[in-house]
Amino acid sequence: MPKITFLPHEEICPEGKTIDVEPGVTICDAALGANVEIEHACEKSCACTTCHVIIREGFNSLEPATEQEEDLLDKAWGLEPESRLSCQAKVDDRDLVIEIPKYTINQVSENH
Repeated sequence: MPKITFLPHEEICPEGKTIDVEPGVTICDAALGANVEIEHACEKSCACTTCHVIIREGFNSLEPATEQEEDLLDKAWGLEPESRLSCQAKVDDRDLVIEIPKYTINQVSENH
């Protein structure tokens, strides 16, 4: 079973966290299931960038981003070549190391 390691994030996951995850689950759903509260203002419908993450290890194991996801990522704060929307990126059979960016462009933060 693959593992996702979330690097420490000052507010969301101060200590960092490593979890086991079933292949086929999105990074966002895996995080939320493990109490890593990634923002997801559009309810995971690929309509915003609040769940933007940077894949520090394992990026090539993910399916390529769709054109819609790529268009949205262009608006994300701190975009990097290994950026993905966590609501769209599904875990394959390899471990991932994830960085949650310090900021999002969400104008109103909601507690989900």
